[in-house]
Amino acid sequence: MTEPQAAPRVFADLPARLARHSETLENRIPLAVSGKLTRMVGLTLEAVGIQAAIGGRCLVMPPSGEPVEAEVVGFAGDKTYLMPTGDIRGLVPNAKVVPLNKVCAAPAGMALLGRILDGAGRPLDSKGPLGVDTWVPLNGRSINPLARHPIDMPLDVGVGAINAMLTVGRGQRMGLFAGSGVGKSVLLGMMTKYTTADVIVVGLIGERGREVKEFIENILGPEGMARAVVVATPADNSPLMRLHGAMLATSIAEYYRDQGLQVLLLMDSLTRYAQAQREIALAIGEPPATKGYPPSVFAKLPQLVERAGNGDKGGGSITAFYTVLTEGDDQQDPIADAARAILDGHIVLSRELAEMGHYPAIDIEASISRVMNEIVVPEHMQQARRVKQLYSTYQQNRDLISVGAYSKGSNPRIDEAIAYYPRLMNFLSQPIGEAVQFEQSLGGLAALFKNPPSTQPQAKE
Repeated sequence: MTEPQAAPRVFADLPARLARHSETLENRIPLAVSGKLTRMVGLTLEAVGIQAAIGGRCLVMPPSGEPVEAEVVGFAGDKTYLMPTGDIRGLVPNAKVVPLNKVCAAPAGMALLGRILDGAGRPLDSKGPLGVDTWVPLNGRSINPLARHPIDMPLDVGVGAINAMLTVGRGQRMGLFAGSGVGKSVLLGMMTKYTTADVIVVGLIGERGREVKEFIENILGPEGMARAVVVATPADNSPLMRLHGAMLATSIAEYYRDQGLQVLLLMDSLTRYAQAQREIALAIGEPPATKGYPPSVFAKLPQLVERAGNGDKGGGSITAFYTVLTEGDDQQDPIADAARAILDGHIVLSRELAEMGHYPAIDIEASISRVMNEIVVPEHMQQARRVKQLYSTYQQNRDLISVGAYSKGSNPRIDEAIAYYPRLMNFLSQPIGEAVQFEQSLGGLAALFKNPPSTQPQAKE
């Protein structure tokens, strides 16, 4: 019998060749089906011929110049609606649209401290690359409400009126309601400098570009900036970038919370975030519902706000302050009303107090902290309630007192309110450059009632 012939050489290295081809297939670049731009109305781009998920990124390729990045915000039939993240000048009909098969992510890490970012996570401070190797989802992660640690510790914000009358707890979400020019940015700056938090994340969303540098240099200062991260998307940014700016600031705060740190998140303002979502929703055809705001706006607000708060037991926390612009000082504005319902309390700034030169211009009658009763001792709560009663009694009878129509001795409660009023106003005011710590605030509150002022009418000569 003849011996079997050896296998041809082509089969001898077959396993190695198959392994090389398998590795090539694993590392292949996925094919992207490109489409074309068919319509543009306002800031909404309409493309056909592509398949991309909501939130996915695409590149629109103009004949000349840099490609324009856009995000998928909706679709109808074979049409895909995109919202650009930057300048759209130079786009032409039938421009090529290429899906990138990726979604937005947020940079995270301790290297971000002291840095200033835009809504896309790019540095604005000319300090070079961010130097982070961790990226977290822009949309965050949901926390089981039963796994959240309860709010059981007060947070010192360095503002006496808030510490004493509207005590804030670690992990609480507060709204700062004010009209334009009443001092909300200054109050935010005071809390930024004086709050006992490990890390501060500031989101400047949709405000004037001039205010960004002023807030950083004049209000935050080098000391505050050393432990802060600032995300700035001024009013001239696209609505998508303003939306992403708020989400980016929240994602960065979530990262620090997950590291076990106590985080203070300041967002100015929640109203501009809602207006950015309104612009996007109306542009893609969503019908307006409440005073021009589509339903998606009121769905987006709790999705953003609920990301703040305490994490798992033993972990860190995000104490958040959201400013809400009440246009015309209307407290029944749709966004103000919706925010009041989903936040853990609200601080209302009064234009009348600001015009009197009383700062911070906090209206303690209209303000409330919903968790204060659970984090302070009964004596503190009783004293704060008495201050509110005295202040409210005086305000209710202010017109009579001002014109001299009230005569002392007619009503003991009014007499007491008149006697205490100068003390109350002095206690509730505070210089911008001066911090009032928590224990100091409680001492000042107790001192109000140590030596009661005389309520007896003066004898007529």
